[in-house]
Amino acid sequence: MQALAAVDVLYFSAGRATATTAGVLGLVGLVVGGLALARPRGRFGSGRLGPVLALGAGVVGMALGAVVVATSDSGIGTGNGRGGAYVALVVGLVAVVLGGLALTRSRRVAG
Repeated sequence: MQALAAVDVLYFSAGRATATTAGVLGLVGLVVGGLALARPRGRFGSGRLGPVLALGAGVVGMALGAVVVATSDSGIGTGNGRGGAYVALVVGLVAVVLGGLALTRSRRVAG
């Protein structure tokens, strides 16, 4: 059986692209959730748009990261996006937590 060679540094594989997309979605969710939580009367915190957007982006980022982790055939550092997928899972989880906290706050204020 042949060992799989690492992908070239400049080559942007499908795994890297998916992990990057997942990370960016998680980061967007993290920023929006943080803004909705920090500024309850601001643009993202006054209604439910910010918290729901943070939850959605975080969940999608986590799902894409999980797909890359499940389908990658080798370890971190081989160019298949597994390291970025782990980062996307963590960032997406933080976005979901922040979005959930902001949504809970918006329900408490509205009710």
